[in-house]
Amino acid sequence: MAGGVGVLLVGVALAAWVVGFGDRANFDDAPGGESPEQTAAKVTSEPPRFVGSGACKDCHGAEYQAWRNSQHDLAMQQATEATVLGDFNDSTFRYAGIESRFFRRDGKFFVRTDGPDGRLADFEIKYTYGVSPLQQYLVEFPDGRIQALSITWDSRTKAEGGQRWFHQYPAEKIDYRDELHWTKRAQNWNFMCADCHSTAVTKNYDAATNAFKTTWSEINVGCEACHGPASNHQAWAKDKGPDPARGLTVTLDERRQVRWTIDPATGNAGRSAPRTGDREIEVCAQCHARRAQIAEGYHAGKRFLDHYLPALVSPPLYHADGQQRDEVYIWGSYLQSKMHAKGVTCSDCHNPHTQKLRAEGNAVCGQCHLAGKYDVPSHHFHEAGKPGSQCVDCHMAAATYMVIDPRRDHSLRVPRPDLTVSLGTPNACNGCHKDETAQWADGMVQKWYGRRPTGFQQFATAFHAAERGAAEAGPALTDLAADPGRPPLVRATAIQLLGRFPSPNMLSTLRQGLADPDPLVRVASLQSLELMPPEQRAPLAVPLLNDPLRAVRIESARLLAPTPADALTPEQRVAFDKAAEEFVATQRYIADRPEARTSLGTFYAARQRFDDAERQFSSAIALESRHVPAYINLADLRRVQGRDADAEAVLREGLAANPDDGSLQHSLGLTLVRQKRAPEALKALESATRLAPDNVRFAYVYAVGLNSSGRPQDALAEIDRALKIRPDDRELLVTGALFSRDAGEMDRAERYAMRLAERYPGDPHAAQLMQGLKGRNARSPKAEGSAEPPSRPE
Repeated sequence: MAGGVGVLLVGVALAAWVVGFGDRANFDDAPGGESPEQTAAKVTSEPPRFVGSGACKDCHGAEYQAWRNSQHDLAMQQATEATVLGDFNDSTFRYAGIESRFFRRDGKFFVRTDGPDGRLADFEIKYTYGVSPLQQYLVEFPDGRIQALSITWDSRTKAEGGQRWFHQYPAEKIDYRDELHWTKRAQNWNFMCADCHSTAVTKNYDAATNAFKTTWSEINVGCEACHGPASNHQAWAKDKGPDPARGLTVTLDERRQVRWTIDPATGNAGRSAPRTGDREIEVCAQCHARRAQIAEGYHAGKRFLDHYLPALVSPPLYHADGQQRDEVYIWGSYLQSKMHAKGVTCSDCHNPHTQKLRAEGNAVCGQCHLAGKYDVPSHHFHEAGKPGSQCVDCHMAAATYMVIDPRRDHSLRVPRPDLTVSLGTPNACNGCHKDETAQWADGMVQKWYGRRPTGFQQFATAFHAAERGAAEAGPALTDLAADPGRPPLVRATAIQLLGRFPSPNMLSTLRQGLADPDPLVRVASLQSLELMPPEQRAPLAVPLLNDPLRAVRIESARLLAPTPADALTPEQRVAFDKAAEEFVATQRYIADRPEARTSLGTFYAARQRFDDAERQFSSAIALESRHVPAYINLADLRRVQGRDADAEAVLREGLAANPDDGSLQHSLGLTLVRQKRAPEALKALESATRLAPDNVRFAYVYAVGLNSSGRPQDALAEIDRALKIRPDDRELLVTGALFSRDAGEMDRAERYAMRLAERYPGDPHAAQLMQGLKGRNARSPKAEGSAEPPSRPE
C-alpha cells in the first residue's frame, strides 16, 4: 500500500525521545549589537547539514552520555569482536533441512547457509542489528542489497532461555523460493529497515540496474535522527556561546514549562496548558509507526505526512477493538489512547536519551495517577508485587513478536473480557488466566467494580461489523466518522471502511471528511471515493490537489488520473500536474518494490498512456515473478485494448508462477467468458472459489456463471455457501432472490428478500424486490395453475 507496506524494526527498544531544553536565554546583549533575528538569519543562511553525534557531546555531555550504549546508539553497527554477540565459534543451527554454520575467518564473521538459489555458500556478516533481546546479522550483496539473516541470536541470559540461535519463523519451513527467505524482498534492509536503524538514510535505488547505493550520515540512530541536521546549530554554538536554544530551526518543546497536577478528587492529573501540536510525537512516529515511506528527507520539524503514510486501525494489523495484532510499533496504538487525547507526549513516560522509563514500575504511571487510589489492591484486586498488580499488566498487555520480543500495547486501555465474549478480541485478564474463560473474567470484572467498564476506545462493534461485512456496519461507521470526540486515527479508519458499505448518507460523510482538519481523515475520505465513477469523484477530489501535505495530494492525483484534461480548469490542470509529478516520484522512489511499479502502471493506464503502463507492469513481473497484481493489471490493460488472447496469455503466465492463486483463476475465467469459451471459463471460476473460498465476490461471479450455464441449483448452493461467510452480503442476497424466483422457488426467493429487507431496512431496492416477489408469488403456478417461464435475472 501505499497503504499497507510495513516497516521491519529489528531489535530496537520501543521507546520515544525528545529534546528537553530549559527556558530561552535573553539575547539582548548578543555580541556586535545584533538582534536575535539578525543572528538567526546569519546562522541559518545555509541549509543545515548532518554533522554526527560526536559534534554534540562537548555542549550536551549529559545527554550524549545517556544516549551512548542505548538501543538507539546500538541499533546498527559494523560487525566486530566488540559488537557481535552471537556464537561464531563454528556453531551450527539446523532449519528446514539446512544446517547453517557460523564461523570466523581472517578476523571476519561468516555464515554458511542456503543462498538465493538454495545452495550452500559462505556469506560475510557485515553489520549487527540491535542488541536486546535479540541480535540479527546483515549480509551485503554485490548489487548493494543488504539482507537480514532470519537465523537470529537470542541475547538474553541462559537463565532467561537465551544464548542460542533461533529462526524467525520456527513453525514454518521457509526455503529460497519463499518471499520470507532471508535473501528475498521481505528481509531487505535498504527498504524495510534502513530508515529507522540509521540516520539520514538515502536509499539510492537504480531501477534500471535493480541495484542500491544506500548511504547514511551515521550507521546508528544518532542525535540528529531525532533533532535534525545540526551544522547551523554547531556553527552558532562555536561563534556565539553554548546556549542551545539559539541556532536551532526546530525545538521539540511540547513539554517545556508544562506541569501535570493531580486532582485529589479524581486521582488523575491535568496538563497546565493544552498540547497544541504533535511535533515530538511525529518525530517518534518516523520509526515507531507502521507506515509506508513516500519521500526521503524527514527530520524534526517537517510534517510526518509529507514523508510517510501511516497504516490505519484495520485488520490484519489490529484487532477490531484496536489492540495490536501484527507489529504496529506503538504510534497507531498510542493515538487511540485517552493519554494522547489528554496531551501526554512520549517523553512524559520515556527518557528520550536512554530510552528507559522515567520511573520504575508503577511509579511511571504515578506521575499522573494518584498511587493511593490506583496502586492499591482495592483498584487492581491483585496482591501487591505479584502479577496483576502492575499497571501495565492490565492496561498495556504485551504481544510477542520476532519469537522472543514482547511489545506492550500503547493504547492504554481498560480490559474488556465482555468484548472477548461477544467479538472474540483478546483481553488482558485471560492473557494471564489462560485456564479460565472470558465469561469468568467478565464476571470477575463486574463483581469487582459493580459494572462493566467501557474505557476510552468504543469502536469495536463497528469495526467488527465491518470486518464481517454486516449490514449494521454502514450506519455504525457513519456515526463513528462524524463523532469529533473520537481519535482522528479511528475516524479515518471508519471512513476508509465505509467505502465498502455504500449508502445514501455516505457521500455527505465523505464531503465532511475531505474538509476535516486532520490529514489522515482527508486521505481516508479520498480512498473511499475509489468506487465512484471518475466524473463523480472529480469535483470532490480536485480541491485536495492543493492540500498542504504530500500524502493527501498524491492520493488526490491518483484518484483523478482517469479524469480527462478538458474536465479541469487551467488552474486545476496545473495543480493536477504538480500532484501527479509527486505521485510518480513516490512510486519511483520505492520502485525496488513490484507494488510501486504496478501502482505506477495503473496510474499510466488511467491516463491512457498504455505503452508506459505496459512497461511498468512488465517490469514489476520481471522484478518479482510472483507479484500477482501485475499480471492481473497487465491482462486488464490488454482487455481495454481489445487484446483478450494476449490477456489470457499473461494470466496463464501468472498461473505458471503462482499456480495456487485464486485471483488469477478468477481473472482468467472472466477473460474466457469474453472469448465465449463458457466451459473453460466455468472451470477457471470454480478453481478461483476453491483456492480462495472466503472471497464472496469470486463466489458471486461463479454462481452467475453456473446459473447462465443452466445449473440454477448449483448456483444457489454456491450462493448459500458464500452467505455462510458473509450473511449480510447485499449482492448475494439479491442474486439468490432473483435466481430462486426464476427457478420457480418463490418461498426460497422470499427468504432471501426478507433477509435483505431485514438487514437493510432503509434500502428502497430491498423493499421493491420484496414487493415484486410478493406480487409474483400471488400469480405463481400454485396460485393460478399455470406455468409461467422464469425470466432471466437483471
